[in-house]
Amino acid sequence: NLNFAATEEEICARWAKEGTFKTQDLLSQERGDEIFTFYDGPPFATGLPHYGHILAGTIKDTVTRYACMSGKSVERRAGWDCHGLPVEYEIDQKLNITHRDQVLEMGIDKYNETCRSIVTRYTKEWEETVTRLGRWIDFENDYKTMDPTFMESVWWVFGQLYEKGLVYQGYKVMPYSTACTTPLSNFEAGLNYKDVRDPAVVVSFPVVGETDVSFVAWTTTPWTLPSNLALCVHPEMEYVKIFDKKSDKKYYLAKSRLSQLFPVINSKKWKPAMAADLYEIQETLVGKDLVGKRYEPIFGFFADTPEAKNYFRVLSDTYVTDDAGTGIVHQAPAFGEDDYRVCLANGVISKGDEIPCPVDASGLFTDPVEPVKGIHVKEADGKLIQLIKESGRLVQKDNLDHSYPFCWRSDTPLIYKAVPSWFVKVEEIRDKIVANNKLTYWVPSTVGEGRFHAWLKDARDWAVSRNRFWGTPLPIWASEDMTEIVCISSIDQLEELSGVRVDDLHRETVDQITIPSKNNPGTVLKRVDEVFDCWFESGSMPYAQQHYPFENKETFEKGFPADFIAEGLDQTRGWFYTLMVLSTALFDKPAFKNLICNGLVLASDGKKMSKRLKNYPDPKLVINQYGADALRMYLINSPVVRAEPLKFQESGVLGVVKEVFLPWYNAFRFFLQNVERHEARGCKFVPSIEKVRATTNATDIWISAATQGLIKFVHEEMAAYRLYTVMPALVTFVTQLTNWYVRLNRDRLKGMEGEGGKAEDEAETGLQVLYDVLLDVTILMGPFTPFVTEYFYQHLRKLQPSYEDAMGGGGAKNPVMPGKSDSVHFLKLPSYDDTRLNSEAVEAMEALQSVVEQARIIREKRNISLRTPIKSVVAIFRDPSDTVINGITGPLKKYILSEVNAWDFHVVPTNMAHEWITLSLTPDFSILGRKLGKKMKAVQAHISKMTHEDAVDCLKNGELVIDDVTIDATSELIAKYSFSREGDHWEATSTPHGSLVVAVDTTQDEAILSAGKARELMNHIQQLRKSAGLDLSDVVEVFFEEGADVNSAETAVAMNLPLFQAKFKRGAIPVPKRLAPPETVVLRSDTVDVGGSNVVVSICRPSLSVSSDLDVLAVNYMSTLDPENVNGSITFSIDGKTYDLQEGKDYWKSAFAKAVATEALDWLN
Repeated sequence: NLNFAATEEEICARWAKEGTFKTQDLLSQERGDEIFTFYDGPPFATGLPHYGHILAGTIKDTVTRYACMSGKSVERRAGWDCHGLPVEYEIDQKLNITHRDQVLEMGIDKYNETCRSIVTRYTKEWEETVTRLGRWIDFENDYKTMDPTFMESVWWVFGQLYEKGLVYQGYKVMPYSTACTTPLSNFEAGLNYKDVRDPAVVVSFPVVGETDVSFVAWTTTPWTLPSNLALCVHPEMEYVKIFDKKSDKKYYLAKSRLSQLFPVINSKKWKPAMAADLYEIQETLVGKDLVGKRYEPIFGFFADTPEAKNYFRVLSDTYVTDDAGTGIVHQAPAFGEDDYRVCLANGVISKGDEIPCPVDASGLFTDPVEPVKGIHVKEADGKLIQLIKESGRLVQKDNLDHSYPFCWRSDTPLIYKAVPSWFVKVEEIRDKIVANNKLTYWVPSTVGEGRFHAWLKDARDWAVSRNRFWGTPLPIWASEDMTEIVCISSIDQLEELSGVRVDDLHRETVDQITIPSKNNPGTVLKRVDEVFDCWFESGSMPYAQQHYPFENKETFEKGFPADFIAEGLDQTRGWFYTLMVLSTALFDKPAFKNLICNGLVLASDGKKMSKRLKNYPDPKLVINQYGADALRMYLINSPVVRAEPLKFQESGVLGVVKEVFLPWYNAFRFFLQNVERHEARGCKFVPSIEKVRATTNATDIWISAATQGLIKFVHEEMAAYRLYTVMPALVTFVTQLTNWYVRLNRDRLKGMEGEGGKAEDEAETGLQVLYDVLLDVTILMGPFTPFVTEYFYQHLRKLQPSYEDAMGGGGAKNPVMPGKSDSVHFLKLPSYDDTRLNSEAVEAMEALQSVVEQARIIREKRNISLRTPIKSVVAIFRDPSDTVINGITGPLKKYILSEVNAWDFHVVPTNMAHEWITLSLTPDFSILGRKLGKKMKAVQAHISKMTHEDAVDCLKNGELVIDDVTIDATSELIAKYSFSREGDHWEATSTPHGSLVVAVDTTQDEAILSAGKARELMNHIQQLRKSAGLDLSDVVEVFFEEGADVNSAETAVAMNLPLFQAKFKRGAIPVPKRLAPPETVVLRSDTVDVGGSNVVVSICRPSLSVSSDLDVLAVNYMSTLDPENVNGSITFSIDGKTYDLQEGKDYWKSAFAKAVATEALDWLN
């Protein structure tokens, strides 16, 4: 068998040597093909590619290859994400950096240079893996987000947003990594949730003006309590003031949350009467009645500030729920997104003003929270709870097990923290973003219309700045008091305003540059400290990779929006989102037209793939073992292309090799072998579409129709980017080609169907059809399995007359055509031929396959070997078309008989079906259940009592009326046949949908059993020929030898002589070993089982059989002659004696011929 992986490596080397990828692009450009724009989202090159990258890369490569072979010109340019937290975190680990002050001490220039040194560490490994995968993408002309041209375009994008008034500075409570000292996006915060145990406390807040009455609030973040500025209730929720009889204290809380203070309420033993022993409700009111009440702060750290007049009061908002806690939520606006929003809306804090935030960038407490100063917030909980307890304000302490976000890089708990940030006003353009999303086409649509749409319609302003070092600096120069701000959009503008020309835009270069103030002469504007979030850079890649608008302006605008992009499901809140936001803000357009969103590739156990756990096979090893094409097809032909998860199974990749590639290769090899055989007989094979069109063979017409149907289907589905429907169709077709067409026509293609020249004519016709199909499917599957199709094409092209035109470089020139062109990937995909579409031929073959498959099931049920014939097969169809019946009882009948090894086959006429089957009807409950409701039971009872005749009449009428209910017989009832003919010799089965019943006469008499033995003997002879390495054209003689008084094999041959004569046209009929000439040369011999008897079967070199009257000298001479070269009379002399021998009297060309002539065997008379 072909070593697919090794062959792929040879093809890779050839592509690299001949520049095949570049040639494909050049040919396209020469032709002036229509532009097809593709954006490749930039990955980080700080790690090696994994299955997620391989999957996305395969999807991208498949679609762009398809576009190229459909007459489009596609720029496929690699890109690298170079900036951001992933790089900095690795450097921080390497240099043992834990605080940003260490970077400043080291120097930003040295720090960034260290970052720069690792960003392309694995680009060579990426290139090797991607190339080995068969993905064609330009690594030489790649782009990097750290390139000055890229960064300048990012500045331009931001400058445009600034000019449109879509940029502002403010505070935003964001997920914050204290280990990395930077805020994260919500997308990043959602990457690493873990189950943790946190303290959960209920704390009292004494009400000002009400003696011994307190609000009680519950929190799982006690460290935020020093920063408490307000309490929040739900305006419409019911609240109560209770007297707690155990503690002798009064509390306000939500009535529905009394169970927080009295957990026994949630137990099975709770009874309402027990409440009197626990508490007394003194007042009932709604949340809005509590608004404005003031309370005593739990800590006094911010009680003496000028702003404190706005603090420590009750607010209301509908975000408060009663699913946990007390229905009263403590507000620390510096550490909660809703807290910040509610406090801002109610005047507790003001936009742009400082807010109490006693926590530094590393998560350590600062002044004025002296008791825990210098302690990390997550480690301060215990100390703070103790202080609360000592103050008498701790009402309840417990632990809570819950899911909590961790930093995806440092694997440390995140906090939520208000940080000064620069924002893009997403909320202001949100409606436009949502509208633009509706202009895009998603596969699957549920992601675009569901998950992504939901994310967009609730999108918040986007914090695009990060307090880091290695990134594109924000191009904002401002005065110290931020009253004068300049946003720079280009290197030229920076030079114009500052007088400094730069060729790099990183912090170490631009941070030193100042711009003279226009408002305050003599002072300067300095650049703000932040850099861009790397998601802003990746969202800018459509413009920045082209250095737009500074270069390639016309090219970009002609190709925008992109025709196609693809990435994983996790990018709905990442790259897909940032692309859509920026394109809407800049041009009020989506950034792309079509998008394929893939799911996640998981380990075989359903868990996330982990290098640490080593729970998945190395991609390189898988490719080296099975080949890249097998991995590509496995991934694309899976739920992951529908944005569903895939549990990666290495056995699945092997399955593609065994179930698709090997059968496909075997069909291809079988074709080449028989073309070689055909040409060895002096018949030059020249592909001819005219001969293909002219064929009258039913299977030729079917496979041609199926091929054209496949071509049509692939083009329709690829136009809709539905790879998940294309691949199953391709896999099914390969199965149809190899398991049905080739198998049904094996003898015909070998030239063994018919006599003499007619057999070879039939063989050529079949080979013409098979070549046409193989070439079409090879080209069609080029985008999906680029290696194996290239391998097939390189052999198939040699048969084309235009192959000679490839010489002298012609194979790399336009016009492209099969044969001449040097690569299958230079060709245009085949268009379907409407004249060869034939639904009737396809339906007839489907019927044949159903009959054959059901008959095989019956054989298995009765344990009848396929070599043992069956007397007859009967098929009963429901509403068969005349075309189907005429097909399977006409030209296709011989194939059914051959495939099931049956002596007879017929189809029961519809008017006689009742003699064989019973038709029954059942309701389609999925439809009628909703339609009929309570009437369903009575209707079901009525239907179950219907006779065969009733059911037939119902289907004929098209409806069933029961009282006042009318039921559509076609869409609301399920019809099913069941076998009902009497007789133990009958065995029957039906298709799952019940529209076909197949019955087999399983009678096993002497004739049947002997025919079975004959088939066994034939099979053993064929195996011996194969093991001896014989070609189809090699003639042999076959002899068999049985034990004394055993004649099992001889009887089988005698009773089935026509069968052997039809099978062994190019060889002798098997005869007993006793008839073999003494000089016979045995090529291969083996002891085999025939009907339970041991038989020695030998295949021998042909030799002349002579008369027993000849002397030894004549016999010895005759044994040296080749029967192929002897005819009629033979004259020779030995030792002066002349012999004149006659064929048919003195010698015969085979032992079988002699046995016939001399009547040596009774059964040959």
